[in-house]
Amino acid sequence: MEGIRITETGYKGKKRIAVLFGGCSTEYGVSLQSAHAVLEHMDPDRYERVMIGISPKTGQWYLYQGTIDDIPEDKWLSDSSCIPVWVSTDRTVHGICYQGADGIHVIPLDAAFPVLHGKNGEDGTVQGVLELADIPVIGCGVLGSAVGMDKELSHRIAAAAGVPVADTVQFTRPYDETEIQKCARRLGYPLFVKPVRAGSSFGITRVCEAKDLIPAVEAAFEHDSEVVLEEEVRGFEVGCAVMGNEELTVGEVDEIELSEGFFNYEEKYTLKTSSIYVPARIPHEKAEEIRHTAAVIYRALKCRDFARVDMFLTPEGKIYFNEVNTIPGFTAHSRYPGMMREAGIEFGELIERLIEMEVGA
Repeated sequence: MEGIRITETGYKGKKRIAVLFGGCSTEYGVSLQSAHAVLEHMDPDRYERVMIGISPKTGQWYLYQGTIDDIPEDKWLSDSSCIPVWVSTDRTVHGICYQGADGIHVIPLDAAFPVLHGKNGEDGTVQGVLELADIPVIGCGVLGSAVGMDKELSHRIAAAAGVPVADTVQFTRPYDETEIQKCARRLGYPLFVKPVRAGSSFGITRVCEAKDLIPAVEAAFEHDSEVVLEEEVRGFEVGCAVMGNEELTVGEVDEIELSEGFFNYEEKYTLKTSSIYVPARIPHEKAEEIRHTAAVIYRALKCRDFARVDMFLTPEGKIYFNEVNTIPGFTAHSRYPGMMREAGIEFGELIERLIEMEVGA
């Protein structure tokens, strides 16, 4: 093709893997931390890293050619280290393009690893772009990502699969305050007000009194066009890391101990008043039941490659589905790698196994 420069694939026999980070999401900063850890643990003898950063303001994709240590510090986006790129719509290319002085350059990819959290990254939108280009996606596809991001829809599917879920009521704007108050009384206080599609607990409020309900609803609407009221499930949160497709590897169960409130954004990333125990401090038989339930939910929600399934365990020993994270936190200290580590899979091996599920050994 005249004017087109195609970069050869398989540099010295390596698989070329694009790692996507950043994005137009409230979880932009979390993505930078996760992507840095993934890049650090990719075997340089097996993989050629292609770093693609997404601007939080414009959504522009850039081929990042700087040091990976500038990513978690949010110093990556600069004219000297970034080249604007776009995904090729030619399915024979399987790659990205950029404008060079001598024409358009094409970089074919063996796979893409979106390390993006929240909207415009974890909700199926980026996965759709990559699948249209016939670029293998490491992680859940369009359907699993979209369903996993939607709290109301994922609850309905989990319930249809036989897994108990909290009672919820969904609202859109314009809404009737009287009707919301009525539904809240039926659910009972305390309850949770949540955006239907948001991550890292953004926009979520635990409401204990009627006077705080409408402000909480308004706060949730800042993050999404749909909001749910959800009954509070008594007990504590447990999680389970799941990996695989036809055959599943299920990590150890972890447990979140809270001294107050709920596991909000600050607690998830600072653990100021909470602790995470892995393995969870529960009987072996109950842990096995939780692991089985996580696998049921994973398959019901059409997850692929990996996801973290979060549940509640009540004082009576009943397991409730909470949510699924199709791109969970991926730092070396995050819950998903921690649960897999307890199951005997170290971080480097975990990254390798995820990549190989899409590109082969």
